[in-house]
Amino acid sequence: MEAVMSVENPAHEHPIRPDEQRVSGPKVLVAGASIAGPALAHWLRRWGAAVTVVERAPALRPGGQAVDARGVAKEVIRRMGLDAAVRAACTETAGAHTVDAAGNVLETYRADDHGGDGYIAEIEILRGDLSQVLYDDTRDGVEYIFGDRIAELTQDADGVDVVFAGGDRRRFDLVVGADGLHSALRAMVFGPHEQFIRHLGHVLAFYSVPNEFELDRWLIDYQESGRSAGLRPVPDATQAMAMFSFPAGDFDVDYRDVEAQKRLLREQMAGFGWLTQDILAHLDNTPDFYLDQVAQVVMDRWSNGRVVLLGDAAFSASPMSGAGTGLALVGAYLLAGELTAAGWDPEAGFAAYEKQMRSFVEANQEIGRLSARSREVPGPDAEPSVDFTSEWFAELVERAIDGVELPDYAGVPDSAAH
Repeated sequence: MEAVMSVENPAHEHPIRPDEQRVSGPKVLVAGASIAGPALAHWLRRWGAAVTVVERAPALRPGGQAVDARGVAKEVIRRMGLDAAVRAACTETAGAHTVDAAGNVLETYRADDHGGDGYIAEIEILRGDLSQVLYDDTRDGVEYIFGDRIAELTQDADGVDVVFAGGDRRRFDLVVGADGLHSALRAMVFGPHEQFIRHLGHVLAFYSVPNEFELDRWLIDYQESGRSAGLRPVPDATQAMAMFSFPAGDFDVDYRDVEAQKRLLREQMAGFGWLTQDILAHLDNTPDFYLDQVAQVVMDRWSNGRVVLLGDAAFSASPMSGAGTGLALVGAYLLAGELTAAGWDPEAGFAAYEKQMRSFVEANQEIGRLSARSREVPGPDAEPSVDFTSEWFAELVERAIDGVELPDYAGVPDSAAH
């Protein structure tokens, strides 16, 4: 849904095709080049697989909302050897202020709260910037195909035959869907979107604006009657990221129709206070507009034969969980690790990956649901408000941040020195 802007990478990046590489592992096709796909490509390539990543957009997509890495996800980044590169690209947000309509500060949250794993995470980075870091890390050992997609897929006991929309036909040992909430691969292999998507009753929007609001390193958020407007800092101090949310039980706007989405945003935020109308004045000139429903993906299983799902395609917890990036990074590590530990046997590897991830995913999805519920306007039939200071919620947060073990896969050979 974000408007696509090209960055410096050609449509096809493959210095060596997978079938020309000297590798010990399988040929793996990954659909999606945002975060989950390139993170998985890092580990698969490192452990001997020949990896192709196909992305339907013509280039990497810059910008997007700020995403966070907390707890165990930070350890995955460290094991990838990317801690310095990720931190260098962070937004360096100092914290967040909630304000009233006049801009008076009501509450303050700092980035170093809770050991850097609080409301504003120590590692906070724009989605597009993290995607670029992961792409730069993997581009020399992974085949990237931009501007194409999987059009047909047929699997048998030994492999998967894939027809690309561009006409190419290839055979792979495994196929991974890391193509997001609206995953085309999930619909192709597992069933229609409606079967797995759970709407949480809200819509979120993000886009870049000139920093004419004297925003420094602090995020500012204004909420009233179920709606919110905010501004957050980005690495380029001349710019800021606008953020909006509003309730929407019925979301029937095409997720690729950007003009219709902008009309919807204007309608829903009409008359809203604080700096809202000044921020909306930049809507027609922004290069990276994004709007989507707040939704989760709930599935009984994430694999079917030789096809498996990863990240939002499998277990979106919604942006209100603050956990989508962490789930993608941890899931990529565990999926690649369990596959290699199982000798690349998909049935055993996929089952172990699901067993490791399931409780972690469920905890983060529960936080996403509670966060969405906390924004609802109280009514006669409303559920009781969430007590975010209770002991049970603290335990839930702990499970959502650190509630998964990261095996060291010490017995797995490191086939490609990193």
